[in-house]
Amino acid sequence: MILLRSLAAVVGVASKVGAAITKSPEPCAITYWFPFGDSYTTTGFDPNDTLPSVGNPLGNPAFPGETGGGGENFVGFDTTVYNRSLILTYDYAVGGAVIDPTLVSPITLSLPDGVDEFLVGAGKKPATAPWTSENALFSVWIGINDIGNTFYLGGDRAAFSDTLLDAYFVQVQRLVEAGGRNFLFINVPPTYRAPLIIDFFPDQLDVAKTVIEGFNSKLAARVKLFKAKNRGAKTWIWDAYTSFNTILDAPQRYGFVDDSSFGEPGDFWGNSYHPASAAHQIFAKQISELLAGTPWF
Repeated sequence: MILLRSLAAVVGVASKVGAAITKSPEPCAITYWFPFGDSYTTTGFDPNDTLPSVGNPLGNPAFPGETGGGGENFVGFDTTVYNRSLILTYDYAVGGAVIDPTLVSPITLSLPDGVDEFLVGAGKKPATAPWTSENALFSVWIGINDIGNTFYLGGDRAAFSDTLLDAYFVQVQRLVEAGGRNFLFINVPPTYRAPLIIDFFPDQLDVAKTVIEGFNSKLAARVKLFKAKNRGAKTWIWDAYTSFNTILDAPQRYGFVDDSSFGEPGDFWGNSYHPASAAHQIFAKQISELLAGTPWF
């Protein structure tokens, strides 16, 4: 079955959806953000179309882009609302993406494809994107489809998570070789609480939970090894897993109707597998707090 497109301490969850931020962007500071991932991150950016610029910080398509849950996602919010500087965002995430197409079949492109697109484009630091190791942030939020499309197949899941993460950090290392030094990693959220998974796998939700938690634990360990291997690299982990659970355990506290409705105003889920824009605004606020004091947020 193919699903729909789709540890540092957890940052406190915002108590209100849409809470205003008090920081003001620094008008002369320009920084760059290069997100990689799947439908939880994508804005539908095409690197061969209109590029990010002053006044149009996400380039194409028209703001807020084409997102998994509809409306503005965390990338859009952090680029335009919770930013400390002017951020020009080249979003290489693609809906349906996986870590390695030889391990899990992607719906469209995969993480290596996104890295390839970056390396032949903005990665060359053209006049349109003169980023440096100091003013560029790289983020990776992937693994959702790799687990969602395989958790029910059985086998040695711990070993498979290791295999996935081996491939994951091959791609991250390519970004280091291109000059990346600032990395935000995002772990896999509890997608077993998504209506789609509940509907299709009601008897295997505990299996999905165990697989996701195992992957996330290994990801946190790999981030530590990555930082130790690459002197000068700065890393952050936003704990999406804990954040989602905190909100879904008390949805009314955060302005949502319940933990399972989707597609209507007041729902946490924008559709049966993706958080709504209102949820992404909470995520964006948390990420900005995690990276507080950096050139970006």
